[in-house]
Amino acid sequence: MGWLERIAAVEELEDASLDAGLVAELEREGVRWKGREIRFSTPTFRSYSSCEVGGCARNAFPAFSVTGGACGLDCDHCRAKVLESMIPATRPALLERKVREMAASGELGGFLLSGGSNRANEIGYERFLPAIERLKRDFPHLRIAIHSALTDEARARSMASAGVDTAMMDVIGAEQTIRQVYHLERRVEDFEATLAALCATSMRVVPHVVIGLHYGRLLGEWRALDIVARHPVHSLVLVVVMPFYARPGTFETPSTSDVGRIFLEARSRIADREVLLGCARPAGMHRRVTDAYAVAAGLDAIAFPAEGTLAVAEAIGRPAVRENACCSVKTGRAIRIHPRAAHAAG
Repeated sequence: MGWLERIAAVEELEDASLDAGLVAELEREGVRWKGREIRFSTPTFRSYSSCEVGGCARNAFPAFSVTGGACGLDCDHCRAKVLESMIPATRPALLERKVREMAASGELGGFLLSGGSNRANEIGYERFLPAIERLKRDFPHLRIAIHSALTDEARARSMASAGVDTAMMDVIGAEQTIRQVYHLERRVEDFEATLAALCATSMRVVPHVVIGLHYGRLLGEWRALDIVARHPVHSLVLVVVMPFYARPGTFETPSTSDVGRIFLEARSRIADREVLLGCARPAGMHRRVTDAYAVAAGLDAIAFPAEGTLAVAEAIGRPAVRENACCSVKTGRAIRIHPRAAHAAG
């Protein structure tokens, strides 16, 4: 039985429109990652539960916003809605107090530091770094990730010196997208310069590429992959634009076939490093098919996997683990998933 038949037999995908040509291509390429482990990441950015994978502890890996819900860009795809799910920590003392309280519970494995950008797509983390340094000194086991936004070499070094383990940023491959979607007067080269600055530090650098960022159409994704492939990144996170954050009528939803082909291209170009599917992607059947293609394309991790994703991994022979952390971060607390037992428990 081929992969198309195996995936179509998964109950949650019985009504899905699968791209037979794409799945055949994924199966041909799949000999290179046969048996490769896949990690299902369940951070506490939002509530999540699955009869296959399970939820996670409330304080396992939270996200904090240093600007609360404020952002100076108001990008068309986001409109600052992503910040709403984060814990406001607009003062260093507040961030430090909240992290210490969570660490005292014994559940905290790490956290994400993020926030809204200014009009230049920069985030002012400088005054928070002494607090990060104290937290890392007192809780060296914590894995700290940061959304860097655009930055320079000096600020990148400061993040690393404070104890940040992982730096994340969006790589955009089209000037039209930067101007029209981000409302930003910067160049593609500015994003590559930030990536280079981060890669020059000791931090693990995990760039993100948003598929369909240009109003749901593909524009610049291949150039963004070219940029990532030129630098010694630790891993790459792919996400899919979510039109429900945008104003009605401004965004299309990228087709799952287009998304799956970018998965395959990314896996091919960055074969020696991890490629991950991040939190953001459309809901419903689109998400189930997207996640199935991610498993079949050999991606190394999926955040908040859709129902049926574990069954797809089992169907094509990929063992799975679960970790209560951002997909970009490994806490060392991964839990082996036994698929058949998971189905029985559900």
